[in-house]
Amino acid sequence: MSDHVYKLTEIVGTSHEGADQAIKMALSKAGKTLHNIRWFEVVATRGIVDKDGAVQYQVTLKVGFTLDE
Repeated sequence: MSDHVYKLTEIVGTSHEGADQAIKMALSKAGKTLHNIRWFEVVATRGIVDKDGAVQYQVTLKVGFTLDE
């Protein structure tokens, strides 16, 4: 097992379908520009209620990824 150095960044995902979907959306989008994502941590979960009563879930994630060699 080799040693790693990780970079840490914070992202926020949103979804009308639920918190799990917000997490998946955030990681999918982040994976297009961040390489070598290794882990994530949910640090906050919030909800927004729109004027029409629809709920939007908002999840804040800390994402760790290894730096390129």
